[in-house]
Order: sequence, then structure tokens, then C-alpha cells
Amino acid sequence: MSAAALVRPRPVHRAADLLSAYLPGSFYYSSARGSLLADGVHAPVDAPHGTRATAAAAALTAAAVAGVEEPVVVGAIGFRPDGPSSLVVPALVRRAGAPGGDGPTGAARVPAWTVTPRPEPAAYTAAVRRALDLIDDGDLDKVVLGRCLDLLADTPVAVPALLARLVRADPAAHAFAVDVSAPGDPAPRTLLGASPELLVSRYGAEVVANPLAGSLPRVADEDENRRRRAALLASAKDRAEHAHVAAGVAEVLGRFCSDLHVPAEPSVIGTPTMWHLSTRVTGRVADPTDPGSSALALAEALHPTPAVCGVPVVRARDAIADLEPLDRGHFTGLVGWTDLNGDGEWVVTIRCAEVCDRSVRLFAGAGVVAGSDPAAELAETGAKFRTLLRALGAEDPR
Repeated sequence: MSAAALVRPRPVHRAADLLSAYLPGSFYYSSARGSLLADGVHAPVDAPHGTRATAAAAALTAAAVAGVEEPVVVGAIGFRPDGPSSLVVPALVRRAGAPGGDGPTGAARVPAWTVTPRPEPAAYTAAVRRALDLIDDGDLDKVVLGRCLDLLADTPVAVPALLARLVRADPAAHAFAVDVSAPGDPAPRTLLGASPELLVSRYGAEVVANPLAGSLPRVADEDENRRRRAALLASAKDRAEHAHVAAGVAEVLGRFCSDLHVPAEPSVIGTPTMWHLSTRVTGRVADPTDPGSSALALAEALHPTPAVCGVPVVRARDAIADLEPLDRGHFTGLVGWTDLNGDGEWVVTIRCAEVCDRSVRLFAGAGVVAGSDPAAELAETGAKFRTLLRALGAEDPR
């Protein structure tokens, strides 16, 4: 059965209904292009780094032959090449349009929280100073350093309500929830979040990537927000950091795409909690039927971008392993979906958390370049935690 012979899936449900139907163990994804809810496992896609797109294409073809209607591969991939992966062809997929303001309220009792930073703020700023030493020595141009907040509730966390609050807070975000349970977990473990950063999408021949780098917190005062947007655009430090990322993404996509367009200047986009420098890179793949140019193949080639790792990539990844006290796991990996046509969307796994019973681990990171201030990088990570902290009803520990 050829991909060209398939009818492309059309939304047949309401976005609010899909969000209401989500239960832990399901896969949920929504963006401005639409919503997807997947359940069950028709087949796992278990392949090492660099071969996942090929394995996914084979699994999708086999699923179509077996009679799975409009098969897709969904799931999450971790930060490191040897990191965790949870890709599957689900047994059932439902689609809808983009979420709006008519979804479930996500109302639930707000737990009492105990919050533990990992590492402590002083240790994080010390790591930033060590990263700056590496940059001054010429070993690195940029490295992204992350930290965590471990939250413990007095009752089990209601994951569907948490996901609903994330979607309602920012319907335009790339919201996701995926089961990443591991042996030994006391309860199902869910990775969920509301990422502002599109790693790559492909629909037909059209390819879009939207790297973000260079950030400032959003505030309530609109005059101050205008000043911050202008400051981001005028900041030599933030523009240099962003240029590393945009150039890296363009270089990779240039191997796959013709008619590649990279704006000469970044713009500023906003989330409910942050402002980011943004570059929307677009192009066209020569042969959309080639599995080597599927959405997942492009995502594998791009990952990790300088937005979440650094420059040069290998040295930055080694520095992250040395300077961060905890393994990132799925944080700054990718999450999304690809169908039999090679179409799909993959986003960078940021503004995210892992939830298991009463425990929640939040993640945030900041890019360190020459001229970075350790205290400012700490404050940036604190601001990025706010997306999940607000949804959890937890006190901001900054």
C-alpha cells in the first residue's frame, strides 16, 4: 500500500472531547495544527539512535498492511543518544482541531507541596561560572545548563486535570502527555508539558522549524513587556546566543531541503510566562515519499539543537554530563508524531515535568554564552518553571 494511496486523516472529534478523554497511559498532543489522542499499543518501535525513523517507517507500513487505520508513530525520545525512548504505533488514534477555550477546566484540589531544588541555587550558579571558564578557555561557544525542582504532594497528582490546565493556559502551545513508565516505578510515570519550541514539522513537502534562544520573563505590566521585547532584540548577548541556534538548524535542514528560507533577523514570540527570540525556518523536501525525509528523520537529524545543548554539540553534551548533577532523561529531548506519509510534528521537550503518583519533577534550562551572568541564568530558569508551577498551583520558589 503506497502512502500516496492513503487518504490523509481529517479531524472527526472536538478538541475538548479529546482532552476530556485523556487518561494516564494515553498519548496526547495538541498544537495550532490540531489535536491527537492515541491509546493502546499495536507495535513498539524499539531502535537505537539514528535508526528510529527507518524503524518507524517499517512499523507504519506493517501496521497499514495489518489493517490499522491511518497508523502513526507517537512518543518521546530522550536528550542523550543512549537516552530513553517510548515510540509506539498505537492501536487507536483520534484527531480533532486545535484546542480552544472550551476544554475541561481541570479543576481539582490544590495539594500541599514540598519543593526541593536540585541542585541548590548556589550550586547551579557555580556550575554556570564553571561553564563560563570553559567558554573563556575556548572549549565551548555555548552550553545549556538545566536544573530541576522536585515537588512532593500530600495526595496523588491528578494528571488529566494538570494537562487540561496547561492546555487552557496556552492553547497555542505544543501540549503533550506521554507514558514514560520504567520498571520499578511505584505508579505510572507521565511526561507532560506545554512546549513553545517546534523542533520540526513536515506536511507534504513543506518543512518548518522554529528554534528559540534568548529569553526574558513576561510580566503583568504591558509597558514593561514592550521594553523587554525591545531589549531582547537589542541584546548583543541574546542575539549571539540565538544566532548559534538558528545557524545550526539551518545547516541541518539545508541537507534535506531546497528553497530554504532563514529570516535575516529574529523576531520575539511570547508565552504566558516568557518572551523568546524566534526564527521561523522554512523549506521544501525534494521527495516527500522518501522515509529519509520524514518528520521523524528530520527531527533525529536536528536533535539536539544548540538551543538545548550547545556549540560544539559533543563538547557541550560532555560538559552537561559533568556540570549537571542529574541525568536529564526526556528533558530537552523530543516528543511528537509521524504518520505513514512522513508528515508529523516534533517539539523540544521543555516547559515540562514528569509525574509519578505524588512526585513531580520540573525541568528548566538556560543557555550560557560569553557575557552570561550566573544570577541572571538562575532567574531565567526560575521564570521558566512558572509554566508548570502555575498549573500545579504550587508556590513559586524563586
